[in-house]
Amino acid sequence: MHSEQSYLRRAAINASLDLLRSRQADRTTELTDYPDGHVHSESTDLRRALARALSTLEPRSAEVFTLRFLEGFTNPQIAAMLGLSQVLVAVIVHRARRQLRKELGAYLGERS
Repeated sequence: MHSEQSYLRRAAINASLDLLRSRQADRTTELTDYPDGHVHSESTDLRRALARALSTLEPRSAEVFTLRFLEGFTNPQIAAMLGLSQVLVAVIVHRARRQLRKELGAYLGERS
């Protein structure tokens, strides 16, 4: 039973990541479509900084953060998907946001 749950959870995560990648591919735009190359550069820099910051999180925290803020699931939905309590999901989200804010602080400070 536990093995089946783990398999299904991993399959759901992989499907979510595939969906994110496909959405990201759909957003590609020719550089000539941007009136100012600087805007495109900042967007790319921010994505790279966020990817680096996400990689510093524990796997469970990165998973919950991604489901919450990139996939748009609610805390109760995430709790049901991952077999966690809603309180634990809220704590993980809070800690992940705090750590990401710390990791992105230098990047955000440079942009302010």
